[in-house]
Order: sequence, then structure tokens, then C-alpha cells
Amino acid sequence: MTDPLSTEPPVRAIPDTSVASASVHPLARPWLARLHPGLFSIPLGLLALAGSWQRLASFGWAIVPALTLSLLWLGLGLLALLLLLSAAKLVLHHGVFRQEFRHPVQGALLALMPVTCLLAVVLLRPTHPDWQAAVNLVIALCLMLQALIAWHIVAQLATGQMPSELLSPALYVPIVPGGFVGAMALMAIGLPGFAMLLMGMGLGGWALLEVRILNRLFAGPLPIGLRPTLGIEIAPAAVGTLAVATVWPELSADFIMIGLGIASGPVFAVLTRWRWWSQTPFSFSFWSFSFPVAALASCIVEAVRRGGWPPEVALAAVLLASALVLFLAIRTLIQLLQGRLLSQH
Repeated sequence: MTDPLSTEPPVRAIPDTSVASASVHPLARPWLARLHPGLFSIPLGLLALAGSWQRLASFGWAIVPALTLSLLWLGLGLLALLLLLSAAKLVLHHGVFRQEFRHPVQGALLALMPVTCLLAVVLLRPTHPDWQAAVNLVIALCLMLQALIAWHIVAQLATGQMPSELLSPALYVPIVPGGFVGAMALMAIGLPGFAMLLMGMGLGGWALLEVRILNRLFAGPLPIGLRPTLGIEIAPAAVGTLAVATVWPELSADFIMIGLGIASGPVFAVLTRWRWWSQTPFSFSFWSFSFPVAALASCIVEAVRRGGWPPEVALAAVLLASALVLFLAIRTLIQLLQGRLLSQH
């Protein structure tokens, strides 16, 4: 069966977007050429979890700062490594990079790169106010790259060039989480007006994509290679609620609870399809669950803090998100040690 996430997209569906020659098996190419953009979901999940623990610091638990720093630097280290490897891939295998950009799924997942960088800015900015110039440059570059990817994805959808079998929640990434995390980053550097604008664009993009993607999901199971992207279905409502809580720090817990209520719908929808993804062989693509789940945990922490509720509820939510990330990390490390991390991508 052809893997829709593979760097060898089916010629029948998108004849002009194959990443490598049909005569060359993907495993025959250098490992750098097979470096998948979806790998950025790993540091994204780690940084999102660091943000969840960071929000727990307000409750005064002594172990929280150490865990936050460990996750933060681990996520930043992996992000820096993947950025360097991606730059090397762009230079040494620019044809592969170009074809990935044109691919409906991989092109959308490329947006994980700027989204992860923007989340890093959100986490680092409060403790490093002297990095203003560097932060502004990073945000500008990330938003431009994100806009380019979003433009390309919307163009494919709006002009009927998107193969129906490749419609998946991955298409949310450049437009919806990208818009919400971008709004949080702009808020962090003191640009609330532009943050509101970007949040509105994220909401508009969510509305634009929701009907098309849900229609595809309700039509039947996704191809096996796309099933791990179901985790991204949780992201719009979860990350949107977190963005609202960040942009309006004085917002009451009641409004955050409304957002959590909206987010519960996609969570249940993903859980009801558990047979779709639980029977799929593990790959790093399952890190798509980490960012939305960590965002949900952060929202619960915010609701507990603002509502004056028992802090143990917040701790339980973050521990559950941490357990999921730990499971994903162990499985990914096993694949890496076995040399199978990039074998299917």
C-alpha cells in the first residue's frame, strides 16, 4: 500500500509532485533526503508540554521549574538540530525540498517548522526581554514562511488541485494552529492589534477548512499513512482556546471552560475512531497528538488558576499529557535505535 506521507506520493493522484524518480526506491536515497517535515512535531510537542508545566509554576510546586527547564531545553535542542538538518537538506537536496513543498500533505507539515519556532518565542520572550531584535526577526521570517505555505495549501483547495484521498487534518497546520500560535507570539512582543488580526485569520481559516476536512473524515477511514494525523483534529479548538487565554490574560475561567467544551467535541471524535489509528504501525507521525493534548492541559491549568479550583486538577491534566509525550518519546527512541525512524518516509 502506498503511504500518503511518503516522499513518493502516488503518481496517479498528483503526477507532478513526486519527490524522487520513480526508478529510485526511497530507501536508496541518503537519510538526509528522507528527513521528513513531520519530525518538527516532536520539538513542538515537547515545547508545548514545557508550556503546560510552566503554567503550573503559579501553584508553587518545587519540582515544576526543573521539569519546565528540562523540557524547554530538550525541545529547543531538537528544534535547533532539525533546523540545521533542514538547512543542509535544502542545500544538498533542494529538489526534494521543492517537491515536498508541492505535496499536499508534506507541504502542510512544513508549517510545523515556523509554528514550532513561534512557540519557542512565546516561551522564551518573558525571560529574555533583551532578545528583542532577534525575536522580531524570527517572528517576521516565521510568519512569512507560514503565509507562503498557507497560500499554497489554500490555492490547491480553492482550485480543485487537492486530491480527495490526501485530504486530512494535516491541512489545518499552516492556517489554524499557525494563526493562533502566531497571535500568541505577536502578543509576546507587544503587538496586540496584529495579534487579534492573526487570530481572526486563524478562526477564518478554521471555518474554511472544517467543512471540507470533516466531510472527508465522515466519509470513511483515512489511508493508513494519514491516520496518525487525526491527532491534529484536536488542535484548532485546543490551541484556539489557549491563544484566547494568552491574548486576554484577565479573561475569566468561564470563557475558558466554553473553549474546553468546544474542544471536547474533536477529542471525542478522535477517540471514537480509535480503531483507525490504534491499528496503524507506530511512526513519528503520532507526535501529532502531543501538541493538541499539551494545549488542552494548559487550558485546564488556566481554568483552574483563574477559577480558584483545586490545583490537583491542573496537575492531573499536565501529568496525563506528560504520560502521552513520554510514551511517544520511548517509542520514537526505540525506532531511532533500530534504524527505522526514517525508513517509511
